[in-house]
Amino acid sequence: MTASAPETGTTTARPPEDGPGRDPSGAGAATSARRGLPRLSLLVLVTVVALAALALGRYVVPPNEVVRLLAGQVIPLDRTWTPAEQSVVLDVRLPRVLLSLLVGGGLALGGAALQGVFRNPLVSPDVIGVSSGASFGGVLGLLLGAGSAAVVGGAFAFGLVALVTVLLIGRLNSGSPILMIVLGGTVTGAFFTALVSFAKYLADPESELPSIVFWLLGSLATATYAKALTAAVPILLGAAVVLALRWRLNVLSLGDEDATALGVPPRSTRALLLTAVALMTAGAVAVAGLVGWVGLVVPHLARLWTGSDHRVQLPAAFLIGGAYLTAIDTLSRTITAAEMPLGILTAVIGAPFFVLLLARSRKRMWSQ
Repeated sequence: MTASAPETGTTTARPPEDGPGRDPSGAGAATSARRGLPRLSLLVLVTVVALAALALGRYVVPPNEVVRLLAGQVIPLDRTWTPAEQSVVLDVRLPRVLLSLLVGGGLALGGAALQGVFRNPLVSPDVIGVSSGASFGGVLGLLLGAGSAAVVGGAFAFGLVALVTVLLIGRLNSGSPILMIVLGGTVTGAFFTALVSFAKYLADPESELPSIVFWLLGSLATATYAKALTAAVPILLGAAVVLALRWRLNVLSLGDEDATALGVPPRSTRALLLTAVALMTAGAVAVAGLVGWVGLVVPHLARLWTGSDHRVQLPAAFLIGGAYLTAIDTLSRTITAAEMPLGILTAVIGAPFFVLLLARSRKRMWSQ
């Protein structure tokens, strides 16, 4: 059974590779090999982008010295790099690159999963209200002047509060659960956005308001290894859940009735996926602020690269998202003397690119 309309991001349900439908003739191995090619090329892409980010900046470090410096932390090598290069790469840029890979990958994977759950290519992590809830938690921490730990903790806590609220609203009606979740996310997001505006109204315009506005625009300027570790826990945990259930997204794309007939409980699977996406989104917002468009644009790139099979598309979205945000962050700290917030660049680059993707999809639809 095939779900048509490729522009909606739906797929054909297939059994898992180790399930009862595996082809014993060897064709399955060839298919797995073909699926492995995009992953390998994406790993190379992520590696190249990460090395470029470590090398580029106001203080340029030659790429070969970056490789030797990193390798020298593991194996004994003759020291050819200067102390300044070591400090710039290890203390300043490496935690920032690690954080951008995590945040970009988490937001992109969350967007790809949500587009599969809702069977709609225009869905992003903002639709479930978690981003707005997490942003209010972070703004509240800044308003109270409680320190960076409170900002991260508040953002994560209120992101989870937003998720619980959306799930509770989704249970108010026995009708379409997807529609109720979308409505719940819209209401919850609007409520927390209003609270953010109220907090900005109360903030001191001389000291508190500028830091709140800058944080809401998104930035990795304060990246540390501690922040990278803080983000890694919820993002990698949520990513592990989503990737473990990625074959079930192929089944969910057929509709709730067909998914139930094939042994996939749609409600519990959807709730588990939404919880995992909320974990990743809250973790990303907690350490980087609001970074828009990544969860909307990158899943389309992954779909163009790998096709609509979620078993391949979701890992690709995670890798592309990490490389995408790392490249954007490198631009933000190199193109101007003063660092530009990430949210501005992701919108300026993402919006026109998304229009091109929509035009391409429309042209393909009319050619069929």
